[in-house]
Amino acid sequence: MDSLLLYKKLNHLPDTMKAEVADFIEFLEQKAKKGKKKVDKPVPKFGSAKGLFVMHNDFDEPLEDFKDYM
Repeated sequence: MDSLLLYKKLNHLPDTMKAEVADFIEFLEQKAKKGKKKVDKPVPKFGSAKGLFVMHNDFDEPLEDFKDYM
């Protein structure tokens, strides 16, 4: 949205509503400042999940539940 259009709309508002708009703008500025904080994510290392997952030998075998459909 164009800044000039926003300015024109703001000028048509009563003073009480202009104060509300100013408060909302301050809220948005604070929200933007909080969003700028960059948190470094830990980088996973190759092999760090070793031993957490187990594949059974019959993993690729058809399931008994689906024998009627085969």
